[in-house]
Amino acid sequence: MNSYDPDLKNSEVSNDTKVYVLIGFLSFGVLSFLFWLIYFKTGAVQEGQVSWVNSLPALNAFLNTLTSIFLVTGFTFIKQNKIVWHKRAMYLATVTSALFLMSYIAYHHYHGDTKFVGSGPIRSIYFSILISHILLSAIQVPLILATLYLAMSKKFVKHKKVAKITFPIWLYVSVTGVLIFIMLKWFNV
Repeated sequence: MNSYDPDLKNSEVSNDTKVYVLIGFLSFGVLSFLFWLIYFKTGAVQEGQVSWVNSLPALNAFLNTLTSIFLVTGFTFIKQNKIVWHKRAMYLATVTSALFLMSYIAYHHYHGDTKFVGSGPIRSIYFSILISHILLSAIQVPLILATLYLAMSKKFVKHKKVAKITFPIWLYVSVTGVLIFIMLKWFNV
């Protein structure tokens, strides 16, 4: 028996709406906090006082590299219809991204903002990458949360549609995070 229950459908839409509103508020809160942390808060300690803080940018680049690998691996698995392996890779990408965020917050809490002082054409290249990285990372937060929600709630048709947008943005942000680290290391003199 195949019966259509409009109340069940309306309840599902209502729950989705509540989750999307929650994702929106959470994303706004995270992004507002990061904006304040990076652009308004000064570092908590003086340069050289906490030596492990100086290793956090390298850790962040490593975590972004892992995220990129897990994203591409997850994409490959879903194209091969290896659902279980796809889920594992995507969960690992989520975990490494979350670890990156924690490390990033710790770094900016202790160190504050890092200025780019390189000059010449590399300066324009750096800021082009940085600006696109920042803008897309702001979009990335709610997209990742929505994509994960749709997967966990087994709404795979919607999940696939949103993931097609989320995947390239998430990958771009992860890869450019590594590029920004390299440019700060090599050209910030």
